Amino acid sequence: MSFSSSEVSSSRALAPYGWDAEWEAVFSPHAAQGLLPGRVVRVDRGRCDVVTAAGTIRADTEFVVPRDPMKVVCTGDWVAVDPEGSDPRYVRTLLPRRTAFVRSTSSKRSEGQVLATNIDHVVICVSLAVELDLGRIERYLALAMSCSNGEALLHQSALAWEAGAQPVVVLTKADLVPDPAVRAYLVEDVERSAPGVPVHTVSALAGEGVRELTGALGGGTSALLGTSGAGKSTLANALVGEDVMDVRATRDLDGKGRHTTTTRNLLTLPGGGVLIDTPGLRGVGLWDAGHGVGQVFSEIDALARGCRFHDCAHEYEPDCAVVAALDAGDLSPRRLDSYRKLVRENQWITAKSDARVRADARQDWKRKQADGRAAGRAKRGQWR
Repeated sequence: MSFSSSEVSSSRALAPYGWDAEWEAVFSPHAAQGLLPGRVVRVDRGRCDVVTAAGTIRADTEFVVPRDPMKVVCTGDWVAVDPEGSDPRYVRTLLPRRTAFVRSTSSKRSEGQVLATNIDHVVICVSLAVELDLGRIERYLALAMSCSNGEALLHQSALAWEAGAQPVVVLTKADLVPDPAVRAYLVEDVERSAPGVPVHTVSALAGEGVRELTGALGGGTSALLGTSGAGKSTLANALVGEDVMDVRATRDLDGKGRHTTTTRNLLTLPGGGVLIDTPGLRGVGLWDAGHGVGQVFSEIDALARGCRFHDCAHEYEPDCAVVAALDAGDLSPRRLDSYRKLVRENQWITAKSDARVRADARQDWKRKQADGRAAGRAKRGQWR
């Protein structure tokens, strides 16, 4: 395949942001229309900053505002924008997403909210300045391990963890736990709640563990996620090597952050790859996370295969292998309680989402019927 000089230039200029031969092939039909490729580095009030081969531009998103919130332009998206000379410049289309981190909103319509797209690593930041909330870590992991892949994302289908983003847990503010024995105990506690997931301890202020984390991320696109006050922006500054994100002290009363970061920002890393820093999350509702829950609680899923009933709820059913393991002390009561809670929540959100899809389909059918009746009346009026 031969490329024009402009396409070669775009490839070189956008390579630090994750542009590769696969994106080049996907974009080729848009290149034939004279559009330019770019990656969204920030979204704000119907407009977005897009990095292109010619630099960062401000583009309007008027032509890519769908009804489905899962398809709204998001930081990390690759897009096709108007060429130079256009005023104003618009985002004309979004390229299909490879992965996305999605949570459910508090909306009564049970809608999903995309927090970051085309990510290779989900970096879950947990502060050691406050007591560890293992249940919250398991919740983040369930979503991270259900990170959707490819076009299936648009149909809300979670694929295998290996095909999506890789989760990493980072215990920040490690300098506040100077005792190595205590720190090792905390890491072990998290590792039991995150089977198979790398766990790093980092002190961004002291520079401890930053180099190891950078090596673990290994380029690509990484998204920092966590509650406000978890040290995401401080960690982002340490990884980037300069103060690119504003940082404020946490509240003394409860150790919570002050929501300094209000938008999702995509930053380039000096060693290669990019980083998406996100605002602190007050809540993390599950969204189509059945696959992720199964992976986070893999030991429970393995035990469940020994239950008498394939749909065992692991409550009071006879010959339940999970309850037997609990009674024998081989399974933590906290882990089982967390598993039950996330399974119930995911089942509820899935049922609610299905109901919303059915309701939207009914509304669409009613609109088509009304349009058909109106067309019929107009036609009969012409006959008269």
